[in-house]
Amino acid sequence: MADKEGNIDAKDFGIGIEQKHEGFFLKGCQNLDWGMKSRLARVFNPKSGHAVMLAFDHGFIMGPTSGLERIDLTINPLLDYADCIMCTRGILRTLIPPTCNKPLSLRFDAGTTILTDLNDETLMDIEDAVRVDAALLASMVAIGDPAHEGSTIRNLTRTVDLGQRYGIPTLGVTAVGKNLVRDARYLSLASRVCAENGANVVKTYFCEENFERVTNSVPVPIVIAGGKKLPEMDALTMAYRAINAGAAGVDMGRNIFQSDSPVGMLLAVRSIVHDGQTPEQAFDLYTDYKNTHKA
Repeated sequence: MADKEGNIDAKDFGIGIEQKHEGFFLKGCQNLDWGMKSRLARVFNPKSGHAVMLAFDHGFIMGPTSGLERIDLTINPLLDYADCIMCTRGILRTLIPPTCNKPLSLRFDAGTTILTDLNDETLMDIEDAVRVDAALLASMVAIGDPAHEGSTIRNLTRTVDLGQRYGIPTLGVTAVGKNLVRDARYLSLASRVCAENGANVVKTYFCEENFERVTNSVPVPIVIAGGKKLPEMDALTMAYRAINAGAAGVDMGRNIFQSDSPVGMLLAVRSIVHDGQTPEQAFDLYTDYKNTHKA
């Protein structure tokens, strides 16, 4: 307790000056609790409003994917250049240095692999997500899959409920698989279902036509998945078109770690997402880095 003799009466109340009320920079997130906003502000850059997420969670259904055989050799050198990492808790604890200080989009569900029918998923323990300081809980929905649509939507709603309890935002992920249709009608439906069920961010795929329909029909930020490996210029063009159509970021994996210059490609993607560079400018950056950092 302050010494009564030395206590100074407070007097600077700023009378006549209205208290500032700052809005939140991500759409659909203004009414979230402080903890959720804090985590989202670690994932998304408050200046650009965008995020470059590095996804390397492929192994939970595909095993040692090309480029992910030795994550310590291929992924760890990229960590400094990503805004956020997306991986499983097993890889996180065994291979990712805690000193990297990158926000974590934690793969919160797990289930069947490519050896069987995909999308039969279950959720992990929310307390473990808290223990690893997750910034996002990634949960998949299989819209259009007769066997698993209902169960995966229930998983998403459960994830949202747990996230609300502990202040961790949910990333709703539209599923891969034979029922995925990469057109605006399907993607807007699947993404909107995620948002309607409480997802704070949605990860979906880019489509060549009418992607603005997807971003405008969803009231929360959308990040696009990179999908299969593309030629570098094609991947950069996809990122550019997605951002200009209203996406809030990219969550790329194979188009980064399977590139012949992963750091160069990640820098090029960042230049589009955060700096508004054109695909041609970004490709020049990628090429320059590749040529000046040859093994």
